[in-house]
Order: sequence, then C-alpha cells, then structure tokens
Amino acid sequence: MKNLANPCPNCHGQMTDKGPIENFYDDYSAYLDKNITQRLDNADPNYCVHLFQCDICGKDKRMSIDREMF
Repeated sequence: MKNLANPCPNCHGQMTDKGPIENFYDDYSAYLDKNITQRLDNADPNYCVHLFQCDICGKDKRMSIDREMF
C-alpha cells in the first residue's frame, strides 16, 4: 500500500489514510464482502473512497483513490 502525502486543508498538518470509507458505515461494514461495500461509496468502479484524518486538528476528508495504486 502506498503512503499518500496529503496536507490538511485546515491546519496544513499531515493527514493519515484511515482506510476505505465503507469500513466506517457501521460496526459490521468492515467485514462485508467488497462486492457489496464498493457499491455504497458511489465512486467510479476504478476508484475507492478513503477517509483521511489530520494528525493535528482531527479534520477529516474523503478522497477517491485509484484502485490500481494499491
């Protein structure tokens, strides 16, 4: 898995990739089959929406990431 450098738009700190957004829908979504959860993020099938969170201020944002990068 690649590390994506992503500055926080709020405080310019480093944002950390917390993983696919579908892992945060509910307590069990991280355990569901990817064929189900990939349809929930409304992203292009070639992309995966990840949640990034700032290590300093806690701001989060979603980013579409090319599935082939990983």
